[in-house]
Amino acid sequence: MHIFLIGFMGCGKSYSGKRLATLLDLPFIDLDAFIEEKAGESISEIFENQGENTFRGIESLSLKLLGNHPDAVIATGGGTPCFFNNIAWMNENGMTIYLKTSPKKLASRLKNEKSKRPLVAKLNEKELLDFIVVKLEERKKYYEQVKIILIQDNQDVAADLFSRI
Repeated sequence: MHIFLIGFMGCGKSYSGKRLATLLDLPFIDLDAFIEEKAGESISEIFENQGENTFRGIESLSLKLLGNHPDAVIATGGGTPCFFNNIAWMNENGMTIYLKTSPKKLASRLKNEKSKRPLVAKLNEKELLDFIVVKLEERKKYYEQVKIILIQDNQDVAADLFSRI
């Protein structure tokens, strides 16, 4: 079975995914890293050189390629569920888990790594928080179609997920 972790950038999909994969003795795949390896350029470079629409197409194709791999824990990009009916595809092809995180916690995590995140790279702290609030509201209808919603506070996310699977 594939386990797809979804949620906004900075919610901890990669961190928790690696820990969960270890607990389940499954491989861990980061969708963004997979795309970068196949494309030979960073997500930021793809956004800059080819635009978001091209990136979203590449992202959707890459997601479906991973569906052909053996069972794995897969950390998706924050926007992955919102395009090309990806959330429905993930629900049909595995377990989907939304790591729901407050806007303030996301902003705190993202403020020091904005340069790696093309959608927020040029935002100041207030703009970053405002952007997160707006995007979370836009994405809510996709994120909440998952099979499990895990509201993050300070618990061990991987252990909590492991106990639910």
